[in-house]
Amino acid sequence: MNIVIIKYNAGNIESVNNALNRLGVNAEITADPEKIKNADKVIFPGVGEASTTMEYLREHQLDRLIISLKQPVLGICLGLQLMCSHSEENDTTCLGIFEEKVKRFVPKPGDEFITKVPHMGWNAVYDLKSDLFSPEMENRYVYFVHSYYAGLGEHTAATCNYILPFSAALQKDNFFATQFHPEKSGKIGAAILENFLKI
Repeated sequence: MNIVIIKYNAGNIESVNNALNRLGVNAEITADPEKIKNADKVIFPGVGEASTTMEYLREHQLDRLIISLKQPVLGICLGLQLMCSHSEENDTTCLGIFEEKVKRFVPKPGDEFITKVPHMGWNAVYDLKSDLFSPEMENRYVYFVHSYYAGLGEHTAATCNYILPFSAALQKDNFFATQFHPEKSGKIGAAILENFLKI
């Protein structure tokens, strides 16, 4: 199987590659449009800031390329947010694959010293609606690190609750995305990556 990880100006690429290696999968990290278009599966990871990353994608025409892909695509963390329509982070127009909008977590009045932003650590996901997940993953814990979240919408494929319910995963057609980091989520995360590779 030909697996490609999109190379761009966002962190977390090597940790995703290492997670795939642990599954016995050798992925290619590349920004070559032909290699990305011809891959069996494409992974779009990311840790970083929305506006500068979108600017980079547009400069290198990766934005049009990602939108045009027909094979299964998995966005991770910032990858999920950039696949949405808009992010509050520096008022950024994103790829628009998903209609959901990305907003910053705001603690409820009086909870500022209890609820911290970023949302960092293990939290349960529920209401699972995607082939990324197996039934036994309902209410299991995965690892999050993020200050911005995608709201609930028609493409929500898993829900998490931190300050408010938000989309822990999204799916539309061949596009899948997780706000959490499967590569940092132990056995559950490894199983999610395996499920994606089977789609």
